[in-house]
Amino acid sequence: MKKTMHFLLLSDLHKGADWALLAGRVFVGSFLIWGVWDNIVSAARMDEFVGFLKQHGFVMPELLARLSVWAQFFCGVTFFLGLTTRWAGLICAFNFIVALWMVDAQNGLRAAFPAAMLVCFGIIMATIGAGAIAVDQLLSKRR
Repeated sequence: MKKTMHFLLLSDLHKGADWALLAGRVFVGSFLIWGVWDNIVSAARMDEFVGFLKQHGFVMPELLARLSVWAQFFCGVTFFLGLTTRWAGLICAFNFIVALWMVDAQNGLRAAFPAAMLVCFGIIMATIGAGAIAVDQLLSKRR
């Protein structure tokens, strides 16, 4: 009976949790960096984003566009490295809650799914951290 429960619950998979967190962090971090890189290197693309925010009724779209882009870039880099991961998780969740509220919720579940997943990922990173394979872990060991 014990072996059957062990098999059904896949208990040994917990041994790969840190590698799974690393894979998730690298994937999401890379995606966030890739997603905003054009806004960082191109004033025209940033202006398009400002126009998009204006179209959706954001106040101070020039400021908020830059804040959102740099927040996503920061989150991407820090998720990738596993550095200040809990802070990045909170920032990521907040940024994409705003995106859901102001833009994506109006377009239905399918359109809202990517932002909702980034809210969830941010909450996961804020609550459980980066795992053992991360700069955060190295810094906590030095204390």
